[in-house]
Amino acid sequence: MALCVLHSRARVGIHAPPVTVEVHLTGGLPSLSMVGLPELAVKESKDRVRGALLNGRFQFPDGRVTINLAPADLPKEGGRFDLPIALGILGASGQVAPNALEDLEFVGELALSGELRPVDGVLPVALAARDAGRELILPHANAAEAAVVDGLTLRPARHLMEVCEHLNGTQALTAHVSEPAGHADPAYPDLAEVRGQEHAKRALEVAAAGQHHILMLGPPGSGKSMLANRLPGLLPPLTDSEALEAAAIRSVSGRAPFDPIEWRRRPFRSPHHTASGVALVGGGSNPRPGEISLAHRGVLFLDELPEFERKVLEVLREPLESGCIDIARAARQARFPAQFQLVAAMNPCPCGYLGDANGGCRCSQDQIARYRARLSGPLLDRIDMHVEVPRLEISHLTGPTPKETESTAVVRHRVVVARERQIARTGKPNALMTPPEIERHCALDAAGQRLMEQALTRLALSARAYHRILKVARTIADLQDAPAISPTHLGEAIGYRRLDRGASGG
Repeated sequence: MALCVLHSRARVGIHAPPVTVEVHLTGGLPSLSMVGLPELAVKESKDRVRGALLNGRFQFPDGRVTINLAPADLPKEGGRFDLPIALGILGASGQVAPNALEDLEFVGELALSGELRPVDGVLPVALAARDAGRELILPHANAAEAAVVDGLTLRPARHLMEVCEHLNGTQALTAHVSEPAGHADPAYPDLAEVRGQEHAKRALEVAAAGQHHILMLGPPGSGKSMLANRLPGLLPPLTDSEALEAAAIRSVSGRAPFDPIEWRRRPFRSPHHTASGVALVGGGSNPRPGEISLAHRGVLFLDELPEFERKVLEVLREPLESGCIDIARAARQARFPAQFQLVAAMNPCPCGYLGDANGGCRCSQDQIARYRARLSGPLLDRIDMHVEVPRLEISHLTGPTPKETESTAVVRHRVVVARERQIARTGKPNALMTPPEIERHCALDAAGQRLMEQALTRLALSARAYHRILKVARTIADLQDAPAISPTHLGEAIGYRRLDRGASGG
């Protein structure tokens, strides 16, 4: 009778809770049983492990093998437990040294040949292993992803034999002690490439400085998508913790291979308007993050906003306020962060040419009203800025680029300085201020009070829209290093509520 205990990690949302792999060998008829709430892929690991051990010229025990994955009430899924299960069998049967397993954690899927295949969700595993003070042995293909975690000792391996040789002391795995990644700024599209649209560029700068959601309204080809693609480059660089948060979500999503060069880039997600609610917010029997979580700490761009199904758009209302999304299923619950900056674009009418100087629009007022009614009032209330992006003049397209056109780097410098003022004041961007903080830091003088009262009366603004105007005005003041909100700042903020002025834009 022999017992071997190893450490591994499961995947629950973006977390990696510890799993203890216990392998017990006893006499009796040959059999293998697995307990601890394993799903089908985990149950199938016994066949992968058997093949890997036999092809590696190890001896598979002849007696009864019992494998327990603790805690018993935590669901286990995927092939990540193949490697610790195989090593547990070898440790219990004396083919590797059991005492060499104590301060290590293991994840990895096994091929029948014994090769180690990558698994998803390695970055949360690496973070948890570092916090637990253990070394991590994992497939070589996952090493670049785990290496972004500072202070963790990694031992990547390509084959089960390499791991066994390391544990037996015959051939040590090369230790990869991760170091902080470089802080070179990722390359973003340049704002100077956008011709004209100075008003929209200014609005984009304000949105970036205060982390405000923005909706751009204009005819086809006016540059809405170009502007949206340049917003990530205007945002302040990600901190180490923010970059790791965003990278951990991409890690567990399993949608794209990890890129060690681009992991500090602000996420930019642009789902098609045919996307479902589950694709947008996440879900599934084993919950996975959706587009709003993949855009965490970055930008979510919804082009052709009214073309999305209304029920799909309505699921955005809660995460726009809370910065997270809770997904509940019959057997699983998960919470994913979703602190994204929404950038939306839409045409002013069904044909797209309302207000165009060429007079090409033939839509009736009823058609325009029905088109805009696809966006609910509560959703529009949650979007801080509504900005018009008109058609460009021919001279803007054919003439030389004006010398005064500012680059992304120049605008980002102003944004970073303004954001630093906000962090020093409240510890957060202006868009995230609470009502008590708004009352404290967005006080208006007598002239500002009169202007706001006129706006509330004429535009029939809700309390939420009122607060958002104040937060945008505070951001405009921060860009000018003004200690208080002036009527000029407030007037500009009110001007960014384009859709509060009716379908005709009056």
